[in-house]
Amino acid sequence: MASSEHTSKQFDTDLEAVRTRVLHMGGFVEEQIEKAIEALTSGNENLIENIIADDHRVNAMEVSIDEICSQIIARRQPAAGDLRMIMTVIKTITDLERIGDEAEKIARMAKLIYEADRMHMPRFVEIRHVANIAMEMLHKSLDAFARLDLAAAARVVRQDEKVDEEFRSIMRQLITFMMEDPRKISTALEILFVAKAIERIGDHAKNMAEYVIYMVKGKDVRHVSVEEIEREVRE
Repeated sequence: MASSEHTSKQFDTDLEAVRTRVLHMGGFVEEQIEKAIEALTSGNENLIENIIADDHRVNAMEVSIDEICSQIIARRQPAAGDLRMIMTVIKTITDLERIGDEAEKIARMAKLIYEADRMHMPRFVEIRHVANIAMEMLHKSLDAFARLDLAAAARVVRQDEKVDEEFRSIMRQLITFMMEDPRKISTALEILFVAKAIERIGDHAKNMAEYVIYMVKGKDVRHVSVEEIEREVRE
């Protein structure tokens, strides 16, 4: 009995260690996005290069956590809620790694813009606004994961509609800008790539929120409506 209890406690410790690593990775990815948006604002070359160089750290975190999860599955053979937790971690770190890639893309676009001395950036206020929403979504998703907060997860899913709406608005404005002044096409396209990267960050944050609901409720909500998700978390 004592041996079984020890094994169970060690398993709980292993799971908690994995959760902590995910949150650490999430915090680092949040920093990468914040720095990327700052780099877009300031054109700080050192900051841009740091973001690009640090992307490998995000990749290494994903590989490391994935290996730990594989070892836990092999050694512990988790079932039910514990297995869902491990599956949620594996999916979450994949999305975090992709968010890191989007932060790197934003930094690379900032580098192109400033190297070409294109200081006037159309729709930048709107870019900053939608970036703030996407970063808030990511933060809330990580918080929902830490607290197993279903209501917070559902709010993130709902927020993704706002990010999509803002992206479509920016895209329409940039197309108009390019039609009015073809000399600005290169700059407008670079800003459009930034806007798309931010929209993708929102998508990944939404995915992470949906995984939290799966982890707690055991129901895959990836392809259901926001209204259905909100009903699910209320039950």
